[in-house]
This record gives sequence, C-alpha cells and structure tokens, in this order.
Amino acid sequence: MAEVHIIGQISGASDFPSKSLFCKWSLHAGGGWKLVSGVKEGQTQIDDPAYGNISWWCHPIDVHYATKGPQGWPKIHVQVYYYDKYGRSQIYGYGFCHIPTTPGTHKIECYTWRPIGTVHEEFRRHFLGGGVQLRSLDLIYSGNDRYRLQTEAMGTVHLELGVILRNFAKYGVET
Repeated sequence: MAEVHIIGQISGASDFPSKSLFCKWSLHAGGGWKLVSGVKEGQTQIDDPAYGNISWWCHPIDVHYATKGPQGWPKIHVQVYYYDKYGRSQIYGYGFCHIPTTPGTHKIECYTWRPIGTVHEEFRRHFLGGGVQLRSLDLIYSGNDRYRLQTEAMGTVHLELGVILRNFAKYGVET
C-alpha cells in the first residue's frame, strides 16, 4: 500500500479578537485510508501572550497513513477557543485545510470563521459568553449546508507540516 507520513506542528494562531486561546484539532481521511500509527486528534494548551497578537502552541503532529488511492486525501480541521477570565471557553473559529499532496516541508495558514446568530444571540454572546455553535462538525469541511450559514472571518491558525510519500509509484497511485 502507498503510505503518507505527516510530521509537524500546529505553531499557533494570530489575528483573533482576544488572547488566551487554545485549539482542538483532528485529521480526517476517506474510507480507503488506514491509520497505521499516531494520534489523529488532540488539543493544544492555552497560551495567553503578554505581548503581540500571536498565541504560540507548537503542538506536535505525527501521523502515518496507508492507502490504495488518493481519494479522500487527509485534511485537518481546527476549532479555536477563547478562555475568558471567568474560566469559560467559547468557540472563536472553525477552519480546515487539506494536507499538501507533495512531499516536503509546508507552511500552511488555515483561515477560520465562526457562525453569526441573531441580534439577540450576539448580544447575549457578548455579555454572557457562549454563542452560536455548529451542531455537526462535518460542516467545517463539507460544503453541503455551509452556504446557508451566516459567518464572520476570524483569525488564522499556522501549521508547519512535513509530508513524506512512500510507495506511490510502486502501487500505481498518482497524486
């Protein structure tokens, strides 16, 4: 079987309205992909930078997949949360990026967005916390019903990933 090894890190996030951020992430691949080793989901620590607008996480990713074809190529989806002074965490943004199909080192910027509620819901979110969240996280990376959502752009999650491809030519798999 052809193999893909993804090694790297979620470096951090920038340009969000507030500091004190953390990120939940997961890798998703199609049905023809088998996880050989590694962890395909996780969560970073909270970073509350004293200076600047970048939260640094440097959270490692090390995943090894095997596949018979490129259909369902892996993608990473992220959920960025804000941790407020009252100990509440609230969603700040959703986003996803495809893992590069070429071997080598890649710097990726994953742009995030969040759903916007009604005027009443946004007012409540501003003063009480919480806010509108997705019922199904599949909407992050499948555009089936996403066009119906009203959203606003949030910040950017920065990733540094190394991609290693093995046995693609041997098994006749073209990327």
